[in-house]
Amino acid sequence: MFRYAARRILRTLPVILGMTMIVFLMIHLVPGDPARSLLGPRAPEEALRAFNAEFGLDRPLWQQAAGYLGGLARGDLGTSLSYRVPVTDLIAGRLAPTLLLLLAGAVLAVLLTVPLALAAAVREDQPLDHAVRMVPLIGLGMPAFWIAILLLIHVALPVRWLPVGGWGTGPSEIAAALLLPAVTVAVGILPFTVRSLRAALLEVMSADFIATARAKGLSGGRVLIAHGLRNAIIPMITVLGLSMGWLVGNTLIVEKVFSIPGLGALMIDAVLEGDFAVVQSLALVFGMLVVAVNLAADLVRAALDPRMQLR
Repeated sequence: MFRYAARRILRTLPVILGMTMIVFLMIHLVPGDPARSLLGPRAPEEALRAFNAEFGLDRPLWQQAAGYLGGLARGDLGTSLSYRVPVTDLIAGRLAPTLLLLLAGAVLAVLLTVPLALAAAVREDQPLDHAVRMVPLIGLGMPAFWIAILLLIHVALPVRWLPVGGWGTGPSEIAAALLLPAVTVAVGILPFTVRSLRAALLEVMSADFIATARAKGLSGGRVLIAHGLRNAIIPMITVLGLSMGWLVGNTLIVEKVFSIPGLGALMIDAVLEGDFAVVQSLALVFGMLVVAVNLAADLVRAALDPRMQLR
């Protein structure tokens, strides 16, 4: 298992590096002058030249790219143009809220997926089955920011004990602040996980070993949970891992709507301000998050399914 994880990590390094360089080139192609944006439209030319010289923005693009890669090799992500602090310190201070939101969204998605898929599979082609398959698709058709706004208006404001934004200081306040954002993130991937688990359950429940378990006199609930769900949940784990990119993308908007001080909100602010160093580094961090979650999903699959070959 350890050798498999090491090989997967080594294979993803070129992907992450290529993604980082693509983002580096694309952010430099965006129209606008970061120095002018940060110093203001009335800043004198001397101040603009000094700013560009300080951060190396006056050098040719290939030299900037070489310097960025050299910094990555040393663990240096550069200095933020907006905050004038090391990017590593900036990311470290914003990482925890994003990780908690991703974890809460994934856990909530699993907790919602399992009962919905079980109910739909047990009552195949009945009204409940059609309703379970339809409701998540409605959620898929609505963007994350719209779902977040609906939750704010129709849940947070009437309930009052749920915050409409911000981040708490204690565990209870953080949990309350995470609830609605986690629901928003979970709703975005429910269509994929529910349909995957339902289809897998229907396939597993028609297998020969299920008929054997029933012939032994096991109750329907035990057969469904102990034998059906245990085998059907493996494909859903793969789908959940592949949906990580969707989860990360949703957090960019969700954090901004709910005023969560995470990496997503930082990314949007950095893009609007033209903060090259922060955008490049956050793209690298998000790519590593996606790779790490997909690797974790593969390892969980291997632990649940001994037939899986680790290559």
